Amino acid sequence: MTQAKTVHDPVHGSIKVDGPFLELLNRHEMQRLRGVKQLGFANLVFPGANHTRFEHCLGAYHLGGKMAEAISLSVEDSNEVRAAGLLHDICHAPYSHTLEGIMEEVTGLDHMELARNLVFGKIKTFRERDRDLFDGEETMAEVMEAEGIDPQAVCDLIAYPETTARESDLLTFERGRDDHFPSRDYIHQIIHGPVDCDQMDYLMRDAHYTGVVMGNIDIDRILSTMRVVNDRICIFHSGAPAAEGLMVSRSLMYTSVYFHPTVRVMNRMITKAALASGLDLKEMYLWDDSDLAQAMFSSGGDASRIMRRLQNRMFYKKALFLSNEEMTPDLAHVLSEHESPRKRLLLEKEIADKAGVETADVCVEMPPSSDLRSTMKIGKTDVSIVNEEGRVRSLTKTSSIAKALQSRDSFGWSLVVACPEESREAVQKAAVKILGL
Repeated sequence: MTQAKTVHDPVHGSIKVDGPFLELLNRHEMQRLRGVKQLGFANLVFPGANHTRFEHCLGAYHLGGKMAEAISLSVEDSNEVRAAGLLHDICHAPYSHTLEGIMEEVTGLDHMELARNLVFGKIKTFRERDRDLFDGEETMAEVMEAEGIDPQAVCDLIAYPETTARESDLLTFERGRDDHFPSRDYIHQIIHGPVDCDQMDYLMRDAHYTGVVMGNIDIDRILSTMRVVNDRICIFHSGAPAAEGLMVSRSLMYTSVYFHPTVRVMNRMITKAALASGLDLKEMYLWDDSDLAQAMFSSGGDASRIMRRLQNRMFYKKALFLSNEEMTPDLAHVLSEHESPRKRLLLEKEIADKAGVETADVCVEMPPSSDLRSTMKIGKTDVSIVNEEGRVRSLTKTSSIAKALQSRDSFGWSLVVACPEESREAVQKAAVKILGL
């Protein structure tokens, strides 16, 4: 008999985990995610936000299975989707997205490609201290292969190869809409798409735990109106209001939670601490939040000081804050010149030197240059709607709400320069001078 368990989830209710998925769920690679907070230090602003990547992956597994059922995937494809949903964040760095840039720089891979290597055992899967527990253990790829699940296909779903999307677009262009060669890209869209299991779970889960009510989504309506047309996951026109609701939830959650200026400042503080620590972070994908925190405490200096400040909720205060209304084209150009990690650090050093403070005590946060320049954004907002005649159109073409949301600035602010309370005046004057304000 296939072993199965029912997990009681506060967001989705009862989630059944069986067979190879239960074995994968109990792996040490997955258990690490219990110690990685979904929203990093956001719990210092939203006290309930103590949920983890583990819970989110379980939710993505659940919704991925329901989406696969909704579009009548085969058992084989459905199993690949569920495995991808479960494992898609398995190599997230401590504090989630906050240190992803640093991890990518030191390893040369983003967390999705690291996941591929981890699944196949091409990189270390456990810390040296745990060799007595896991040495000689079969890889996750071998676990899946033993159950008839193709691990390469699962990893392709997680990493979403760009060639798949490009080839699909090229074939569509060359053959025309009436002679589209199917690439089965709709299966990838369950994990990475305008309406995907990852996005729907984190919006609902983060809203639940932060107490922000803007992340509610009509999942049942979206699933019941889901279709596959011309190799794309579409929503039948009767489900358009639910798709609009998803877009509204996403936009408002980014403004209220993910791009909250204080949360962004704390994220930058963690980054500055990691950069100042001098630690070898090549195996950071094997650490959880407490592992990294303890390592930075032990490293001493600025890293320890910043982490101790965060632990005691003594985050840096805003020395300079610019709203969208205060942004000028000239300033947007200046800020876009400092978007890269290296240029950002140089700007922080320049402000710190002029203010007479430590570089580690200055944090600069700003939106991406696309937001600063009000560039129209597509991607996850570009939901496809199909009518009764089978015609597919973007929701942004038929919904004024969707069109407005697509170009809406989700940040709500343009620049934050933060520092310890006692340095605010000096840092403000330096930043104003250097940025030409």
